[in-house]
Amino acid sequence: MFKELEDKNFQKKLNETLKNGGVIAFVTDTVWGVGCLPENAAGVEKIYSLKGRDRSKPLILMSNSEENLFPYVKNIPDRAKKLMERHFPGALTLIFEKSDKTPAAVTSGKNTVGIRVPNNDVFKRLCEIIDGHVLATTSANLSNQPSAKNYGQAVEFVGNSVDMVIKSYGVEAKGLESTVALAIDEIKVLRQGEVVVCEKTD
Repeated sequence: MFKELEDKNFQKKLNETLKNGGVIAFVTDTVWGVGCLPENAAGVEKIYSLKGRDRSKPLILMSNSEENLFPYVKNIPDRAKKLMERHFPGALTLIFEKSDKTPAAVTSGKNTVGIRVPNNDVFKRLCEIIDGHVLATTSANLSNQPSAKNYGQAVEFVGNSVDMVIKSYGVEAKGLESTVALAIDEIKVLRQGEVVVCEKTD
């Protein structure tokens, strides 16, 4: 279905690019993103540099499966598990206390980390072929500018700054930001997006 992603030479180039500190742009279910391997300090630094992003703003971790993200968090409360069962994959970012596996550079030195599993088939396949299956990510744009909502905008906004722009194969983003919720003790919505989360009853 996604011809380029099934090509062995392309897969090798993709993983070598990421291993060497490269940054890629890709489609998700919300807006386009840029990402690198979480453990690659050079890749993380490149994301902040190319976006002009405030170093106090953390990146979030995304994958094709929550199972790949669990090692990066310390504890998942029962109420958060219910939210994940209901909204993963989907446009919901949950913030947990980070584990020792999560590099401080990804979280801007904070003790928390956001995780998300986008509901987009191209992104899912991308993560399946990436070594480690997890990307440290943020939106594909310059800081304080609109996020890319399609392939053309991704190329226009960040195409000259990233190492690779992954084709979307017509499976485009919806253009709505994800909902962000803190999920350490109680559920607290920090940004209301596409997914509606009730802090008291979910």
